[in-house]
Amino acid sequence: MNEEIKTGMDTDDKDRKRLSADLEMNIKMVTDELGTEPDIIIRHLHMFKSSKAALLYIAGMTDASAVNLLVMSMITEPPLGSGDGLEESPFQSLLYRSLAIGGIHKIDRLDEVLLAMLEGNTVVLLDGSNEAVAAFTCGVEKRSVEEPSTQTVVRGPKEGFTETLHINTALIRNKIKSTNLCMEYRIIGHQTRTTVALVFMKGIADEKVLEEVRRRLDLIDTDSILESGYIEEFIQDKTFTPFPLLQNSERPDAIAAGLLEGQFAIVVDGTPFVLLAPVTFVKFFQSSEDYYQRYDISTFLRIIRFFSFLASMLLPSIYIAITTFHQEMLPTQLLISIAAQREGVPFPALVEAMIMEITFEILREAGVRMPRIIGPAISIVGALVLGQSAVQAGLISAAMVIVVSFTAIASFVIPSINMGTAARLIRFLLMILAGSFGVFGILAGLMMILTHLSSLRSFGVPYLTPISPLKTSNLKDVFIRVPWWAMKKRPSLDNKAGTVRQGTPSSISDHAAARSEKGGEGQ
Repeated sequence: MNEEIKTGMDTDDKDRKRLSADLEMNIKMVTDELGTEPDIIIRHLHMFKSSKAALLYIAGMTDASAVNLLVMSMITEPPLGSGDGLEESPFQSLLYRSLAIGGIHKIDRLDEVLLAMLEGNTVVLLDGSNEAVAAFTCGVEKRSVEEPSTQTVVRGPKEGFTETLHINTALIRNKIKSTNLCMEYRIIGHQTRTTVALVFMKGIADEKVLEEVRRRLDLIDTDSILESGYIEEFIQDKTFTPFPLLQNSERPDAIAAGLLEGQFAIVVDGTPFVLLAPVTFVKFFQSSEDYYQRYDISTFLRIIRFFSFLASMLLPSIYIAITTFHQEMLPTQLLISIAAQREGVPFPALVEAMIMEITFEILREAGVRMPRIIGPAISIVGALVLGQSAVQAGLISAAMVIVVSFTAIASFVIPSINMGTAARLIRFLLMILAGSFGVFGILAGLMMILTHLSSLRSFGVPYLTPISPLKTSNLKDVFIRVPWWAMKKRPSLDNKAGTVRQGTPSSISDHAAARSEKGGEGQ
């Protein structure tokens, strides 16, 4: 286990103050920084009825029972015979024998005292000692482990990350019970002092990639980190792109699977969304459920996702191009039907599509922002009423309503919300090109998108790997998902060959059947 804590920022001289041997002086330094608010609790007591001590903590952020246990262990006389023949200072006795708390560590600077209190710990100051003890008594109210709300599965684990860092790291350790699982901690944000954990598998993750992510995290200089999205924008390779260059997930099993394939994870305190990188384009079309059910079903669903992504991007623009410039591509009966529907529509196909797409985006956003109870009702009723009314009023053709509705449904099939959002943004660009240049505009737009995708990197890994550059050994888990026994090597993100993942024979069931038949013949 490799655990480090780095601040990731420069601290002022006042934050590097050493503690004094005078108890009252130390308390004054703390109150000068935090004030004397009612929630700043300072409990004076005598340890072993002789040495003066003080407990400092913030009400509401600590566990009351843990603080009470801490007080009782300090004011109780030490057992007879303990420490006989040993010369112990009061601080050593406090540190090594007295505190009935599992997690404690020694601190000697003012900034460490303040950070410990702000994290929900209790600080014990002792008169005559220029060192203090931080006891883990964090008890702030937190959400329990629940099923993820954005990445649901029919078959698979139902647990999801929470807003508490230590719970999230524990969920990852529960999935990977290995000494090769390493976690490095950093504190980022001058004001928020947010704890960020870099998680990776030693011996599997590429060391060059790890050095690069460490460098990027250490370069972050900001006041606040409130969510993992802050970290994502700071460390991603390219800013101006609609495609996500880091994957986020609130599923511990998805993060564990990524770590076992050589990726690293970034866990941010205060958010249930954990970042995963390096990523490739095809990773955003893979769901955790793909690996929990039969490979043939998973392959079929994955092909459906790729088709839905293309439909979400291209369907409105293809409709605009054909009805505006290339009517000869339609069968005669279909062309007559569409022409009859558009007879009373006053707008060209591009404007018609823009009105419908923007209306749907407004309805989607309204459904998200409205209270959870009435949000879905407003979205459904709004779409039905507006769509039907627009058709009856002659503003929109019925065919356009069908195209936009199918496009919207297709965008929800993509497992990654970020990739679905990218398809929505690209859809408007392709619609404008189709309304201006027809099919040739769509092809030009696709060429620009493909060129842009080829130029993207995620921590040095080409975004279109393993398609470009082609890695045939990694194609077993792209458009299709081969059986588990056929994936003997984990997919490699660099130019090296993938390391061995398993030694299972081609098919255990086939071998068992062969042995069974052989045994039957012998009988």
